[in-house]
Amino acid sequence: MSHLISPFSLRGATFRNRLVVSPMCQYSAQHGLANDWHFAHLARFALGGFGAVIVEATAVTPEGRITYGCLGLWDDAQIAPLARIAAFLKSQGAVAGIQIGHAGRKASTPLWWRGSFNETEAEKPLVAFEHWQPVAPSPIPHMDHPDYQIPRALTLAEVQALPGHFASAATRALRAGFDLIEIHGAHGYLLDQFLSPVANHRTDAYGGSRANRMRLMLEVIEAIRAVWPEDKPLFLRLSVQDAIEGGWTIEDSLVLAAEARARGVDLIDCSSGGFAGAGVRPAPGYQVPLARALHPVIPTMAVGLITTPEQAEAILTSGAADLIALGRTALDDPNFPLHAARALGDDPYAQHPKQSGFAVRLRDQFLARAQG
Repeated sequence: MSHLISPFSLRGATFRNRLVVSPMCQYSAQHGLANDWHFAHLARFALGGFGAVIVEATAVTPEGRITYGCLGLWDDAQIAPLARIAAFLKSQGAVAGIQIGHAGRKASTPLWWRGSFNETEAEKPLVAFEHWQPVAPSPIPHMDHPDYQIPRALTLAEVQALPGHFASAATRALRAGFDLIEIHGAHGYLLDQFLSPVANHRTDAYGGSRANRMRLMLEVIEAIRAVWPEDKPLFLRLSVQDAIEGGWTIEDSLVLAAEARARGVDLIDCSSGGFAGAGVRPAPGYQVPLARALHPVIPTMAVGLITTPEQAEAILTSGAADLIALGRTALDDPNFPLHAARALGDDPYAQHPKQSGFAVRLRDQFLARAQG
């Protein structure tokens, strides 16, 4: 059996293979509530054989949403539609995960496919339009662009309340039936903003030194782990480097990784960048070296333009990572694990749903006879 299609276990969760669907924002919610689009979008990946499926960035507070169309877990009413999704993912053999986070100064931005706030007054109530001033470590906008406002700096009391908001969201995720939580600490969102001197100019206990800038992240981890069961894994998505002069570095991430693991993080999902001006140049497998750099300290997941089974298998066999996360590749091919099994010489039918596996096998048998 190939490494890619082999099982992998963390705490009490067993992934049927090493392929994970990355959280991908759909900007399709109203008032933070999941709907049929989210169900259909995510269900296809469980049917397609992925080992785990992680629900998109889900805000721990209303003002923590990236857009007004993003999911939330700040209210009990948001549990039931997510529970429907989690139950189906698990029924098809996938580990059901959810990413929780806060957008910070990158909140209240336009829906990506609209490109700007071009909603008409008639349309706004139909889409549950909202617009608000974002919050951040410091009153510095993400960039000089109409889509990004000048944020309000969080008070010390508000910062100290944030771990509780994350813990409350984790408790709701547990009630919804999820087996895996991923903390969003990457891509220039709030926790990443606190880590990076690019965005964090505070002079209190949450700014200045690296230890101070790491403080909120570690407090969030501790708060979640206190309510998240011991037998359920906790991931952290991290921008391993800002790729900006004077910003967060790989060396900083190695220190954070060790501290995070000591507090109960089981794996780091290794990404990069997220701040304006970052020197990140996407190319096939461009973030794999980041997963490799952190792997001696903590299990890692590789992500970033991984597009073929052979490429994914090579990443695993080289020891760079333990899991492979796919985003756009999964959108393009929701059955990627089933196709990967065939390409790598594994049983191409074993991970098909029972309702379809036998039919695909028969098709292939018919084709083989016709060609023979």
